[in-house]
Amino acid sequence: QAYANMIESGRSNDVAWGNQLGYILLPFHLAMHNDPLAYVRKAKMTVDRKKSSLEAIFTCKTSEVFVKMFGLKAGAFTFRRMFANTTISFSNLVGPTEKIELCGHPVVFIAPSVYGVPQALIVHYQSYNNTIKIVLSVDEEIFPDYSQLLDDFVVSFGLIKDAASRLSESIKKE
Repeated sequence: QAYANMIESGRSNDVAWGNQLGYILLPFHLAMHNDPLAYVRKAKMTVDRKKSSLEAIFTCKTSEVFVKMFGLKAGAFTFRRMFANTTISFSNLVGPTEKIELCGHPVVFIAPSVYGVPQALIVHYQSYNNTIKIVLSVDEEIFPDYSQLLDDFVVSFGLIKDAASRLSESIKKE
């Protein structure tokens, strides 16, 4: 509704339309912790620090300038090279909080993914209607037992959820 009002008011020319892609590069630490939330706390601290920096804005604007100066093929080449030199790609999108319909049909879940990027593992998280769906894109040569990898994700999220619920219960008691 907000977008419709903006378009009707004639202010739509003041807004940049379309997708803008900025990214941040994060270290991926593999470690065993006694507390399942220790890894979450460390990752959140790193992500918060990176999000408050200008890295995402800088990568977006640099990509735009590069494409304008050298063309789309050079931009695609550089973008692909950057992704080819990363180990894993994560994508996290927040979906609608209430149920939606598409052409009169209720949407049960949303599962975004990509195809053709040079990573061995791509993880997409999508939250929709109080449910998180995880979509893995896996290179079968590197992860031959990809179903075990997905099971490991389920176990890890279960441990994190249980630790978080115990933490929230102890906070409520205090």
